[in-house]
Amino acid sequence: MIHVITGSTLGGAEYVGDHLSDALIEKGFETTIHNQPNLDDIPNEGTWLVITSTHGAGEYPDNIQPFIQALQATPPKMQDVKFAVIALGDSSYDTFCAAGKHAYDLLVDIGGTALTDCLTIDILEHPVPEDAAETWLEENIQHF
Repeated sequence: MIHVITGSTLGGAEYVGDHLSDALIEKGFETTIHNQPNLDDIPNEGTWLVITSTHGAGEYPDNIQPFIQALQATPPKMQDVKFAVIALGDSSYDTFCAAGKHAYDLLVDIGGTALTDCLTIDILEHPVPEDAAETWLEENIQHF
């Protein structure tokens, strides 16, 4: 099972999550999308695909903040979790993709196994981030 966990303010990360979920299903994977992620609802096993934008001065979007806070406060046993992180951002800000980079580091720190490096998507270069994410997925599907 691949858990697609999104952090989104304006919907961009949700669109990427929906797109990648559809692509994974086409390739025979089973997915569940968590647009209002709650740590109690996501088993600490399988694969977590975290897709988040960065809001304000490097913060997480409101919908994913409780999930991240729960991971930090009482991290679950993560030895059975593989993960990948896709960070969406705007490189004109000095906090470019800060939330996604933090999520990646946090998941490593609490014992998850990274499938790939954190993917950063600059919306200035990729105004349709789903395209860049799909290319990344095609290049890394063997890790899932």
